[in-house]
Amino acid sequence: MKAHFERMARYNRWANRRIYGVVAQLEPEEIHAPRSGFFPSIAKTLNHMVVTDRIWMGRFVGKLSDHKRLDEAPYEDFAELTAAREAEDQRIIAFFRELPQARIDSVFEYKNTAGEPKSSEMLPVLAHFFNHQTHHRGQAHAMISSTRVAPPPLDLVYFIYEDKEA
Repeated sequence: MKAHFERMARYNRWANRRIYGVVAQLEPEEIHAPRSGFFPSIAKTLNHMVVTDRIWMGRFVGKLSDHKRLDEAPYEDFAELTAAREAEDQRIIAFFRELPQARIDSVFEYKNTAGEPKSSEMLPVLAHFFNHQTHHRGQAHAMISSTRVAPPPLDLVYFIYEDKEA
């Protein structure tokens, strides 16, 4: 499973770079325009992904995130959001590269955003971490479909063919 999660971390960065590359072609008004989705703009959706990744990564490394709400949008400026995304993706890759298999096989104890203690097998929590990203990236992808630029293909199989570290 360790190799799988390392690959998923690289895939996550690859897919995010593709999404951000397309969004960079839009005007700021288009990025912030109201759209149908749980977080109702491309900017809010991409911000949510950064915020939740920071929350989960904080839990994984034992250092709570400063973020308290899932709908926080700390980055109004797309260049700053892009830099934050890239930094978080590098952090995720480094974490999974160093993560021992024994930790993947362990029980994970943490507190949710309401401060309630939770306990779960680590493996499904790690799967959720990547599934959550894919879920919201899909929402951003759908929002991009309503713009003048075409959304990029994000299928994992395309990444597998390109991944040089596999």
